[in-house]
Amino acid sequence: MKKVGNHKSFSKIFFSLAFMLTFSLSVFSQDAAVGGDPAKGKALFNSQCAACHKLDGKATGPALRGVADKYEKEWLYKWIKNSADLIKSGDALAVKVFEENGKVPMTAFPQLSNADIDDILAYTSEVPAEKPVVVADGASTSSDSGTGISNNVILGALALVLGMLVVMLFLVNNVLTKIAKANGIEVEPKEKAVPIWVAFARNHFLVLVSAIAFLLVAAYFAYGWMMQIGVDQGYAPVQPIHYSHKIHAGDNGIDCKYCHSAARVSKHSNIPSLNVCMNCHKNINEVAETTATPEYSKAFYDGEIQKLYDAVGWDPATQSYTGKTQPVKWVRIHNLPDHVYFSHAQHVTVAGVDCQKCHGPVEEMEIMQQHAPLTMGWCINCHRETNVKVEDNEYYKKIHEELSKKYGVKQLTAAQMGGLECGKCHY
Repeated sequence: MKKVGNHKSFSKIFFSLAFMLTFSLSVFSQDAAVGGDPAKGKALFNSQCAACHKLDGKATGPALRGVADKYEKEWLYKWIKNSADLIKSGDALAVKVFEENGKVPMTAFPQLSNADIDDILAYTSEVPAEKPVVVADGASTSSDSGTGISNNVILGALALVLGMLVVMLFLVNNVLTKIAKANGIEVEPKEKAVPIWVAFARNHFLVLVSAIAFLLVAAYFAYGWMMQIGVDQGYAPVQPIHYSHKIHAGDNGIDCKYCHSAARVSKHSNIPSLNVCMNCHKNINEVAETTATPEYSKAFYDGEIQKLYDAVGWDPATQSYTGKTQPVKWVRIHNLPDHVYFSHAQHVTVAGVDCQKCHGPVEEMEIMQQHAPLTMGWCINCHRETNVKVEDNEYYKKIHEELSKKYGVKQLTAAQMGGLECGKCHY
């Protein structure tokens, strides 16, 4: 029995060692087959490859997930460094890959070493992480979402307490009346009260004061209401395609004038054409997982990108335009009266005014809204408070020299340079 026990213990140890050795060899063989550093490979992929390739979806070029398992490493070195020479040499595999991908020439990367390519291949060989379950807009995934007390329950409890108090007061009044009668105390009946409106009408002075107060209050609110006509501060309409300034101008740091290029040279700031959107979204057909929020899920953003594709007639599967387009009816947000002249070029290019001065922190806005009231008083106050940037500005050089002597100052406001003249904005 003792020998059997030793034999079983030896067998367990042997099989454990064999398992550990096999597992170690398999891991080593995988690392040896792929090689490279996935972290460095990710940085190289984003800087060199991401313009035309994705890991798990077709872009200008094919998806690159697991490409190291499809082709020999030595062939990949030659293909990545100079695919055109490999095709011209008559390499059958190179010609096949070239034709399968629409004969789109691939950029040569002679600057990449074999070690760099190994790093990229290691990154493309990583097993993709499981995608989180997409939650519909407005739904909550919190495990304790149902533990809070509903407002309806609180209001119901307060109403119940109030009702109990009313009943208690009624009962106490009846009890006190019965006790008084039992002790021979006579309860005098209440005197007949005069209606309040009759008492009010009999007091002529009170009527006069009330009428004057009513007219003054009505005039105050009427004036305040009429002054809001045409003032759309806070207006944030729903657009046909959801566009997040927070993601584009904020997270990605895109300059406002990249999309609204006419603001530099024109009176009006243009609505960007969809071709400007496609400069980036030709290859970006989905958002990153980290972009999604509880309010706007990844599925929501991906659906809005698909709306863009439908509008321009772009097929991401074939990476080509179908010719079937749809108009996008954008809703205008900022709108000045017709009798007001305002030039974006004068403010943006000549005066050097930042976009946020009038439009607010657009880089923080998920939904674009009218930040400022855009009233005449608001514009005049800005002209009174804002100094004109005259340094290295030939436009203001001569007039600044003359007006600085006139006012005896080194810095001039827009108001001192004629910014309060009626004809500047109304002519």
